[in-house]
Amino acid sequence: MHALPHLTAVDWLSLLVFFACWAGYAWYSEHSAWGAGGLIGTSQQYRLKWAYRMLERDVRVTDSTLIGNLVTSVSFYANTTIYIIAGLVAALGASDKLISFTADLPFGNTGNRELLEIKLMLVLACFVFAYFKFTWSLRQFNLLSILVGAAPFGQAGEPGIDAYARRVAGANNLAGDDFNRGIRAYYFGLAASGWLLNPALFGLLSFVVLVVLFRRDYRSPALHILRDPS
Repeated sequence: MHALPHLTAVDWLSLLVFFACWAGYAWYSEHSAWGAGGLIGTSQQYRLKWAYRMLERDVRVTDSTLIGNLVTSVSFYANTTIYIIAGLVAALGASDKLISFTADLPFGNTGNRELLEIKLMLVLACFVFAYFKFTWSLRQFNLLSILVGAAPFGQAGEPGIDAYARRVAGANNLAGDDFNRGIRAYYFGLAASGWLLNPALFGLLSFVVLVVLFRRDYRSPALHILRDPS
């Protein structure tokens, strides 16, 4: 709190851009009608198709292997995030050395110790948020594996099959969405690290991350492949 008066107008403006980009893009991609045609919405359609194909198979070794691969990816990010959090906590304890280091950089403008701690806390908060999303995604993938293990056998249109397919796809969607939120927190955590060097760079990186996320979710070759009817 003692460092808040030291924040300049550029600092506050960059913080506003940062949170507006993060929250705005999250709303656009997950809740708005305009963002329904991106990778998130298209992946949800394929998850429902996967659920129907899974229910048609008597032996579901392939489905278990695919879920195992998803769990491995989420576990990797969760474990990596722990190391990042530990490094940031250690950096908070060595803030004096960081001030001396950034002062020698061409665009270094860290300020006093309290101000540096606020900047590090923002980066730390991003990765703590990511860790919670990754671990919750991991739990939901475990629930998905339980649903696969308890899944009945049947074709689309048979009693109970459509409802169960939507349940399986819904659990898969929830886990995948939280994984996407964790990845998004990584991107914006990198943008927040720019504040350690310069507040203007912080705002610029926030906007750059927004553009990168939009291009990958709505203009990438991966999306064109998924939506290609041929």
